[in-house]
Amino acid sequence: MSNKNQASTRDKLFSLIVYTLLGLALIIVLYPLIYIISASISSPTSVGSGKMWLWPVDITFSGYQVIFKNADIWNGYKNTIFYTVLGTSINLFVTLPCAYALSRRNFMAKKWFMKMLVITMFISGGLIPTFILIKALGMYNTVWALVIPNAASVYNIVVTRTFFQSTIPDELEESAAVDGASDLRIFWQIVLPLSMPIVAVMALFYGVGQWNGYFNAMIYLSDRSLYPLQLILREILVVQDMSSNTTNFSTTSAEMLQQKQQLVDVIKYGVMIVSTLPVIMVYPFLQRFFVKGVMIGSIKG
Repeated sequence: MSNKNQASTRDKLFSLIVYTLLGLALIIVLYPLIYIISASISSPTSVGSGKMWLWPVDITFSGYQVIFKNADIWNGYKNTIFYTVLGTSINLFVTLPCAYALSRRNFMAKKWFMKMLVITMFISGGLIPTFILIKALGMYNTVWALVIPNAASVYNIVVTRTFFQSTIPDELEESAAVDGASDLRIFWQIVLPLSMPIVAVMALFYGVGQWNGYFNAMIYLSDRSLYPLQLILREILVVQDMSSNTTNFSTTSAEMLQQKQQLVDVIKYGVMIVSTLPVIMVYPFLQRFFVKGVMIGSIKG
């Protein structure tokens, strides 16, 4: 009886430690999110002076008013949505067939192709050769410079291949082939409908990467009308900070610039909320597929 009580005490102590650590992790994750939301609707003076540290202070929507009136932000929003939809479609179109082919036993050269793909994970051409190649192909300052170079991720191909290997039985394909189905028909009408979890996972992985990407746009785009939202956000976060030097201004100009800088600080948080809102809204609809696809895709490699 004492052993049972001792085991029960240990279980309770273990559960207490687990819940305590989970609570701390939850606080660490939630605090930045709550702070950003609160700062985006607080007065610029309260945010700049540090008076607002968690909950909103002197609630105002002046930052959002400036955001919604900014044509560059809306144009960047439109461009980002277009790049994300187009880029993710290309990613899935390349990744899924490639992973499926590499998962089949009757594909004789799959080991060689896998070795060649894995090598690219460790060795790349570098930024300058890639830039020269993009320019030579005529993709510089075009939409294609953002979606073609990142058409597929080797890591995602490996995860998807593992999913196909562990989920799609060979007997299913053999029976379809006996009935006269071609390889292409087997893939589109049989394999893909059974693979919605991994398709959702890959769509989320690629979609978030496309949505958050700004480096390629910064390197390959010179036309401001093609800038994605993240590049506009970078300008607000970085370029505006550089304008905070008031050494060459009079006192009045410095005060006006300081007020403007405080408003810019609030706009930063508002743009962060606006830029991440679509991803936050989409994730709950893909969450059940996401968990299942990641777990199945990581069972064996």
